[in-house]
Amino acid sequence: MAKPRIGLGERVSSPIPIAQTSTARARALEEDDAAALAAARKLPTLHEFFSPGGVLSRSSLAFEHRKGQYEMARAIEQAFADRRHLIVEAGTGTGKTLAYLLPALRLARERRQRVIISTGTKNLQEQLYFKDVPFLESVLGPLKVCYMKGRANYLCKHKLYALRDSPLLSGLEEISQFHAITAWEKTTLTGDRAEIPSLPENSALWPKLDARGEACLGQSCPDFEPCFITAMRRKALESDLVIVNHHLFFADLAIRLEAGASADAGILPAAGAVIFDEAHELEETASNYFGIGLSTQRFDELARDVETMLRAKHASTPGIESATATLRDRARLFFAALPAGTDSGLGRMAFEPAQRTEFLEEDGDIYTGALHALTRLDAELERLRDVDESAGLRKRTTDIATHLKFLLESRDPNTVFWIERRAAGGVRSLAQKGRTSFAQPAHHVSLQATPIDVSQLLAGALFEQYSSVVLTSATLTVATGAGGSGFEHISRRLGLTLARELVVPSHFNYPQQALLYLPPNMPDPREPEFFVQAAERTRRVLEITRGRAFCLFTSYAQMRAMHDRLSAELPYPLLLQGTAPRNVLLDEFRDTPNAVLFGTSSFWQGVDVQGEQLSCVIIDRLPFAVPSDPVVKARMDAIANAGGNAFFDYQVPSAVITLKQGFGRLVRSLQDRGVLMLLDPRIQRQRYGRIFLDSLPPYRLTHSIEDVEAFFAAGSAHVSAVGTTYKKR
Repeated sequence: MAKPRIGLGERVSSPIPIAQTSTARARALEEDDAAALAAARKLPTLHEFFSPGGVLSRSSLAFEHRKGQYEMARAIEQAFADRRHLIVEAGTGTGKTLAYLLPALRLARERRQRVIISTGTKNLQEQLYFKDVPFLESVLGPLKVCYMKGRANYLCKHKLYALRDSPLLSGLEEISQFHAITAWEKTTLTGDRAEIPSLPENSALWPKLDARGEACLGQSCPDFEPCFITAMRRKALESDLVIVNHHLFFADLAIRLEAGASADAGILPAAGAVIFDEAHELEETASNYFGIGLSTQRFDELARDVETMLRAKHASTPGIESATATLRDRARLFFAALPAGTDSGLGRMAFEPAQRTEFLEEDGDIYTGALHALTRLDAELERLRDVDESAGLRKRTTDIATHLKFLLESRDPNTVFWIERRAAGGVRSLAQKGRTSFAQPAHHVSLQATPIDVSQLLAGALFEQYSSVVLTSATLTVATGAGGSGFEHISRRLGLTLARELVVPSHFNYPQQALLYLPPNMPDPREPEFFVQAAERTRRVLEITRGRAFCLFTSYAQMRAMHDRLSAELPYPLLLQGTAPRNVLLDEFRDTPNAVLFGTSSFWQGVDVQGEQLSCVIIDRLPFAVPSDPVVKARMDAIANAGGNAFFDYQVPSAVITLKQGFGRLVRSLQDRGVLMLLDPRIQRQRYGRIFLDSLPPYRLTHSIEDVEAFFAAGSAHVSAVGTTYKKR
């Protein structure tokens, strides 16, 4: 009898179907049902778990009853029961992870419906799996929970064995890494590269060995059974909760949409409900994965994988070698010919329909040359016989050709086309810009197509496919001033309708713990005097706080200029984004007394530094998106064309949520306290400033530098006498 198929993307209907093929089988399943119900009864009710004197209070966790946490958990459980969607803003300190984990576990056991939990970052994903879940197991007993990351994080045994049998390595570093990975493969249970701390983040070897789906042979692979992806998929099918991150969730969703009703598309198992933590990031993440992107890197990776795989199998031919060389050359010519929008050539620029038409007229031969190179490679691969990998390589080749045609020829009205040029080395190169006499670094060029509006896509592919979707974050609402709920902006952008709504105030005492300082008489940020005044106010506050601060900026240029200016004026260690990986900088900040970290967008959210080491957050400007950015401009134009006000309907709400995220770095526990400073005077002078102030937590507000001095001089006992509590209208 043939083994039942367990494909990498096999879908399981939800609820999980039970097929009754015989009396014995039916009886066994009835026993399973009884066991499942018994197990479900062992889980405490929400009241039994969260109430004073309940399970949580008797655990090892420092317990303090949080009304908002219990209220959130009840709302989620009721949404599951009623098959409704729910959106929850849960202030920092609510304890929202436990508030959604217990209802999710109860749903999975009682209804036998799997729940997917998607987080904004891998760090939060790891916290859930390695900290929160073990804690719950310590009080609830064993749980069926699976942790999944993108396929590129995992080792492909088939590639490793092929490379071992026919090594094609470049240099001593790759050889050393290969030996380390080979030894690790014999002991690892997961195949997750995160288990090898010595493996560089930018390892040139790892992409030759990872388990990305483009090169996967599926069940025809001789190493399918012991495959780490197969094992991960099987564990997911057996789990009640599957913990992923937004990137994996939407990458999987995009694959399923592209594949239509194909049963073996994607990697995530079916589920009855989804919970999105850090849900304020969904529009951006969905836009990235519902769009299309091509770069020289994607062409180079295809050529590299063709050569590596076929040489390892001794299946390469002179025709294929020539085709991959031609493909690299034609791709570089094509991307070099794309128009540049600035003097430096760096940044993002729109690639309007008229520009694409002009490009095809003037450089059409370069475009067709790239297409012909792909067609030639496909033809050479078609000639191969008895090479299992050729089918996957051919699909990648035709996918790139299809995407290239779409990017140059499509006239989809809901898509904005744009070009991005970045310095080789990314942020690190930008951080060093102007400090050496070396030549300008090479550019990475990409051609992109991004949906202007993802609301309809999400409505159909997400909210109509799951009986319950829960969205939660500490920053989802924007003050309306007109009696609205505050969720209108995020709901409209995501296509969420008729959802239940809940706002859970933070557990923190913001008037006691945080002082918001808005320095008086600041110039407008667009005036030349702003930088000088901003540097002086920043220096003064950092002297009072003795460093221990995040300085957050809306642009790399402003960040570098302020860092360079204050480096000569302050005695504290000043850390600059781009000079080291983000996690290294954060560790250095935590371990270095009186340090100050200068950062841009990646430090505005997802960063958790508790204690006195972070006692101040300084933000230079209101974080409005750059209106000339092609995606931002296209979305603003679409709102204006529909009769809306693009600034108040899109720019202001988006900036409010970002500002709330930035200020949210300061107070992370009941013991944290410190000062927030915003240098942008528009929050006080422009009528939209009221929206920002009304949307922020009730910080104590001051315009006096003396209050800042008193706040740190007197300690927490003096806080109530410093400044005034901002009263919302």
